[in-house]
Amino acid sequence: MFKRFNKDEPLKAPSLVPEAAPAMVPSAKKPKAGKQPSSKREKKAAAAALAAITVDPKEEKRKQRLLDIRMELHKRLLETLNLSALEGASEEDLKREVVAISREGLREMGVVLNNADQEQLSQDLMDEVTGLGPLEPLLKDETVNDILVNGSQQIFVERAGKLELTDIKFKDERHLLRIIDKIVSAVGRRVDESSPYVDARLADGSRFNAMVPPCAVDGSLVSIRKFTKEKLSIDQLIDFGAFDERMATYLQAAVSTRLNIIVSGGTGSGKTTTLNALSGFIADDERIVTIEDTAELQLQQVHIGRMESRPPNVEGKGEVSQRDLLRNALRMRPDRIIVGETRGDEVIDMLQAMNTGHDGSMTTIHANSARDAVARLENMIAMTGVELPLKASRAQIASAVNLIVQISRLQDGSRRMMSITEITGMEGDIISMQEIFKFQRTGLDDDNKILGKFVSCGLRSNYTERFEQWGFHLPSDIYTSDGVN
Repeated sequence: MFKRFNKDEPLKAPSLVPEAAPAMVPSAKKPKAGKQPSSKREKKAAAAALAAITVDPKEEKRKQRLLDIRMELHKRLLETLNLSALEGASEEDLKREVVAISREGLREMGVVLNNADQEQLSQDLMDEVTGLGPLEPLLKDETVNDILVNGSQQIFVERAGKLELTDIKFKDERHLLRIIDKIVSAVGRRVDESSPYVDARLADGSRFNAMVPPCAVDGSLVSIRKFTKEKLSIDQLIDFGAFDERMATYLQAAVSTRLNIIVSGGTGSGKTTTLNALSGFIADDERIVTIEDTAELQLQQVHIGRMESRPPNVEGKGEVSQRDLLRNALRMRPDRIIVGETRGDEVIDMLQAMNTGHDGSMTTIHANSARDAVARLENMIAMTGVELPLKASRAQIASAVNLIVQISRLQDGSRRMMSITEITGMEGDIISMQEIFKFQRTGLDDDNKILGKFVSCGLRSNYTERFEQWGFHLPSDIYTSDGVN
């Protein structure tokens, strides 16, 4: 268990993470590509996998028939139920009414179903009336991280870092569009041919994006990044193998001594999760202001001001960008500013805030390495239209950013902290950097899980003196001894 730094007693070198710690998110076992199963167990697993993807025509016909019945009963529900009274009804009363109407409808249609199908049909109708139809079971499934809809007949989910096709379908494109409209209208937005894409947030905080025809060629596209109700702690991330205790000890000192940190990584690599975990090291007596396009951060401190950007309305007016929020945040007396993701012209104001009394600020950025993150910052500065010489841009970055934490999602679905890199200043026209810790891959096991270990790069932190001034006396051997995964 990771022990937080106590400035009142000397720190012992933290123990290393036990060997063969599990990946941050476990992934399903799959046979190696191109490798023929040799043992009976492998042959049996391969046969089961083949059976799982083989479509039974009779079962497919039965599911389509149930879907047709459900849509017909849903029409009857909309005609019979008093929708305006739904808000005041309890879930039990509503379900009782739905069951009664569905049974009457089945009798009139001359359809006989077994108890299991009838129970599932009633639940599906409840989801249609009060929830998001076919998507509702996936939203309730805690093992699902992402829901990806490619038209009405194809719904993928991500589990344990791997994508898999589900057997859930919409009736048709109109059915899918109705669910999309239900989501976006609830948050005061719209999507149609004139405005074919939209970003929104579901009631539980999940991030929602939709693209409809004509821009979506083969049917509407929906992406839902589910909101994690339970924030992963530092201890949990260490147990999952995201990083080791030495790195956690270093990061605690970095956050506590108010270094400016950028969390860099690709889409779905765990940048927001890492940012949430790092924010746990911030003291409760500091005022924090968060700025996001879609509110996802789950900070546990007491004094937090949360802000979210707003897109333009139908007339193209009323937009509130992240840059507008960032400028306003500077007038709100924040101790730290946390920007969910820096992706545009707000980069100028973010760097200036880091340089002018808002030490300890943090943000995330899309990049594949620490050096690439710096290049991305340079490109964003250039795209703002500000005619700033390249050397001046780099000097601004070198002065503002202290630390870059690189996160990656590897091919086995696990998320790892690939490196912790310090920016140490300028050498001529080049930003000088030094890597303190990194993840070193050593190979693959029989289940295609990535093997490796976290190692120190043998360089003493450039901020050692700052750490000691704040009371964080890190043992020198964390920079020299190698850890294990």
